[in-house]
Amino acid sequence: MTAETPAKPVLTGGCQCGAVRFAVSAAPNRVSICHCRMCQKASGAPFASFADINKEDFAWTRGKPASFKSSSIAERDFCAACGTPLSFRRIDGPRIEIMTGAFDRPDRVIPTQQFGTESRQGWVVGIANLPSQTTMQNYGPDKMATIVSHQHPDHD
Repeated sequence: MTAETPAKPVLTGGCQCGAVRFAVSAAPNRVSICHCRMCQKASGAPFASFADINKEDFAWTRGKPASFKSSSIAERDFCAACGTPLSFRRIDGPRIEIMTGAFDRPDRVIPTQQFGTESRQGWVVGIANLPSQTTMQNYGPDKMATIVSHQHPDHD
C-alpha cells in the first residue's frame, strides 16, 4: 500500500493537528501494551499501546513524520508540528507499530498482550477502580461551551 495507490483502508488515523495521516489496509497482527521505560518516556505516559502492522499494509497518506532513533535497533515516528507520538519500528524491519491512540477509532484496536512488565507501575492494575468522570462532568456545560478545539477531527 502506498500513498499513491492505497488499498481500501480498514483503519485510518493521524496526529493531533492533522499534518500527518495514515491508512491501514489489513487488520493488525496483534495489539499490545508496552510498559518498558523507553515506551514510558516516548509516550509521556505510564505505558504505550501499539497495533503491529505489516509495512505493505500501511501508508502515510498525508505528510511524513519526523523520527527519533531511540535505540540501536528502533526508530520512533512523531509529528514534527504537534509532537504526537505515532509509531515504533525496528530499523529495516518488516512491520510498523502504530500507537493505538493515533487511530481515528482506537476502540477498534484492543490490546490482547503486555510487554515490558518489569517497568509496569504498580498502580496501573487498579485504574478501572478509580473514581471517574466524563469531560462534561469535569468541566461542566458552561466551560465546555467556551472551549475551542484545534485538534484535527477523527476523519478526513
